[in-house]
Amino acid sequence: MGISSSHTENGIIEVTIDYPPVNAIPSHGWFELAKAIARAGEDRETRVVILRAENRGFCAGVDLKEMQRTPGHEALIAANRGCAKAFAAVYDCEVPVIAAVNGFCLGGGVGLVGNADVIVASDDATFGLPEVDRGALGAATHLARLVPQHLMRTLYYTARNVSAQTLHHHGSVVEITPRDKLDAAAREIAGEIAGKDPTVIRAAKEAINGIDPQRVHTSYRFEQGFTFELNLTGVSDHARQAFLDGNHARQANDG
Repeated sequence: MGISSSHTENGIIEVTIDYPPVNAIPSHGWFELAKAIARAGEDRETRVVILRAENRGFCAGVDLKEMQRTPGHEALIAANRGCAKAFAAVYDCEVPVIAAVNGFCLGGGVGLVGNADVIVASDDATFGLPEVDRGALGAATHLARLVPQHLMRTLYYTARNVSAQTLHHHGSVVEITPRDKLDAAAREIAGEIAGKDPTVIRAAKEAINGIDPQRVHTSYRFEQGFTFELNLTGVSDHARQAFLDGNHARQANDG
């Protein structure tokens, strides 16, 4: 459980998120994820990184329970800094990062996937930012890399989810596959990239980042400033607790 890395053939490293049941990542997990991805890219034997997940979905974002049970703003600061580190690690990784998205991809999950180089998704994958319903802001920077501007704004304000099929239509998801074939699809693309000259691929990654019109690191930190502001007003704490209370009520009814 946690963040793990495994080597496959031809210099492909798979980094796996595993925080059951929904991959709500605790603050230390974001830092561990950042380290795992950065380490993979720094290894000169690595040619491609695949970012994947176990459990019911790719990522449900930050661990709200950790935030609510920790007094003060320590957990909030740790989560925000951890997310920034993890998102940056994906973007700055010295080799291409392929995101293999299963099930739901929410909040911080969108931050990771939006900074990836290639995205493949299962046919039941959905993407969304429920941030406004949790009293927070963030990852609009990354959602804007997945869908056009006005759709991004609609999804952001309404906290709606969007399907992998919609992202495929807009060109951000390159391939949709049944869930049981997701890893194979990611590995096939990874193998194709790994077969290229590694020096050229590393140069290509740096070059593409260098011509990117969006400064993803600074724009995301700008968004986070408003999250801190909302937390100081107290509105974020109430929104998080209302969400958690609603989840407990639903689970009780299901039981």
